[in-house]
Amino acid sequence: MPSAPTFASEPVLRESKADDGHRDFPGRGLLINILRVFHIAALAGVSAAVLAGGGHAERWGMLMLVSGLGIVALDAWANPFYFRQAKGLGTLLKIALVALMVVWEAGRLPLFWFVLAFSVALSHAPGRIRHRQLF
Repeated sequence: MPSAPTFASEPVLRESKADDGHRDFPGRGLLINILRVFHIAALAGVSAAVLAGGGHAERWGMLMLVSGLGIVALDAWANPFYFRQAKGLGTLLKIALVALMVVWEAGRLPLFWFVLAFSVALSHAPGRIRHRQLF
């Protein structure tokens, strides 16, 4: 029985009983968590801008975009099927809706709430839903 990996012996590519093509590297989980912290902080800033007329919407939006793209890039690299699964397609839908929110001022508030609710529902859905391969 293999022992748990240590920092010194952790493999670059994770070992899997079924070769599912998933990849990993030491520190990927930590890096994604750091990006999530920035992403949620940016969400708070964007929320303040949209809901209360707070300032710096562009800066918060840019931080949200950069951190989100970093998370997506790492997830897509680690999982070759990412954009064929519900979570990957849901992410593409969220990006499209956020872009629509930027250009459609009249629909900004309802889109904001929809994207927020959709994001929470998707990220907290059971794995069998998030990882379902849609095509």
